[in-house]
Amino acid sequence: MKLIVGLGNPGNQYNFTRHNIGFLALDYYFKLNHLSWSEKPRLGAIFGRKDDTIFIKPQEFYNETGPVVQKYMHFYKIPTSDILVICDNFDLEFGKVRYRSAGAAGGNNGLKSIDKALGTSNYPRIRIGTGNDELRKKMGDIDFVLSKFTTKEKEELPMILNNITRTIEEKLSK
Repeated sequence: MKLIVGLGNPGNQYNFTRHNIGFLALDYYFKLNHLSWSEKPRLGAIFGRKDDTIFIKPQEFYNETGPVVQKYMHFYKIPTSDILVICDNFDLEFGKVRYRSAGAAGGNNGLKSIDKALGTSNYPRIRIGTGNDELRKKMGDIDFVLSKFTTKEKEELPMILNNITRTIEEKLSK
């Protein structure tokens, strides 16, 4: 059993914001694979399944997702090595995708919450670059991560989400 976690904030007001690119990536993956999400949250998350993989979009706010991930991990007896977290990273150039099999949270509060709940940072993660230095300087970090993508960035999203889908498929095949 594997667990794929997309990080984001619940609520329609956060759709297409930088912090919700983890949700967006999983929604895109589900659309391409003709999968559907649960109608009601379970264990604190919207969930879906494909073969031996559980996909979740925690319904707690981004910085408090750790306990939800921990519940799924314990309920399904999933080792940390079989968890994959997908999150944004405003320090990475927009569209750049970085996979790591383990590592530090690097300032990402969602990852910090997961590290704390699991008692380790030894789990795989995909960081998706949402960086836009000019816009970030104008807004500040908090407003920036909650901001919507620019028109130009929206045009690039399908290509980026295709790359994420390929990365997910690659990790699931191992």
